[in-house]
Order: sequence, then structure tokens, then C-alpha cells
Amino acid sequence: MYFAALLARTEDGWEASDTELDDVETLADLADLAREATADHDDDTVLVFIEQEDAWFGVVRVDGEEDPRIYVSDAAAAARSSYGEILLTDEVLGRDPDASDDLDVLDLDGTEDGEPEDSAADDEDAGPADAGEAVPAGPLGDTEILMDLGVPEKDLLGLEPGDALNDIAEILGAAEVLETVR
Repeated sequence: MYFAALLARTEDGWEASDTELDDVETLADLADLAREATADHDDDTVLVFIEQEDAWFGVVRVDGEEDPRIYVSDAAAAARSSYGEILLTDEVLGRDPDASDDLDVLDLDGTEDGEPEDSAADDEDAGPADAGEAVPAGPLGDTEILMDLGVPEKDLLGLEPGDALNDIAEILGAAEVLETVR
């Protein structure tokens, strides 16, 4: 089960709204959704909280028209989730989006001509086809995403899924408004 909410920092404090991510397919869609929450004040900070029960949580920070900043508590767990995949962009994963073209993806080892494969070599290569495509377990992204809001990197990294979003909201002084949308 997922939970997603927007926390918008305004002149009057934090405002929370729950949000549906059914129509969100990309990080750009998510950033646009966040920006819509502060349409009256383009430079306000919006945090998007996404949580999958006790498996992982993610925070996306959108400050005006700047590129979104992302933190995911467990990238490997998030990679198994359609909402998590939105957050795990090439940039967050440290991949060059232009690095692979069609020839890089093909495995031109001679077997495309019907030659038998060497099974001993296959055993050595067990796992992802490209080590660069493996998603690491553990935290990934901008660990300083909330530092200026009172959540140091050390504290963010120490949060456990399930309680993390409430803990963050408590530090921000937004626990009550977040609770209204839970």
C-alpha cells in the first residue's frame, strides 16, 4: 500500500494535501504536480512524500522552477515499485542517459548466428546483463535534501520506513497538517 502527499511551504506555514499518482508517469509529471500546489507563489518549496508501507520512502523537493531533488531510502526496494521507478532517474542512479545506444544493448558474442553458447561463461556472468544497470540497496539521491529545513543528513539516513515521513514532518513542524491527509 502506498501513501503520497504534498507538503507546500507557504508564508503561513506548511500546507498538506494528499495526492494521487495514477496519472504521474515521469519525474517531470511529479514536479509539475508539485508546482501546481503553489501556483500562487512560484518560489515556494514543495515536498512530495511517497511511502510504500515499511519497504521504502522517498522525498522529492521542488523549489520553484529548479530541477527536483530526490532522496530514496532504499533504491533496490523502490526499483520494484512503479512509483519508485519514477524517482530512480538516470541522474539519481549515476547513469549517463546517452551512454547506451542500440549497439551497446546488443550482446554480439556470436550466438546471434545460432552458435552454441558457452555455459561456463554464462555461470560467471550470472546476474544483471550490465553491472551498470544494477540498482543498489540502501539510500540513494540527495542526502542533504532537507538539511536547510532542519533535517541533517545523518538523521535522514537513520530514519526507518514506516515512521520516516511522520518523523520528517515533526521536525518541519508539519506533523499535524500531514496527519490530516493520512
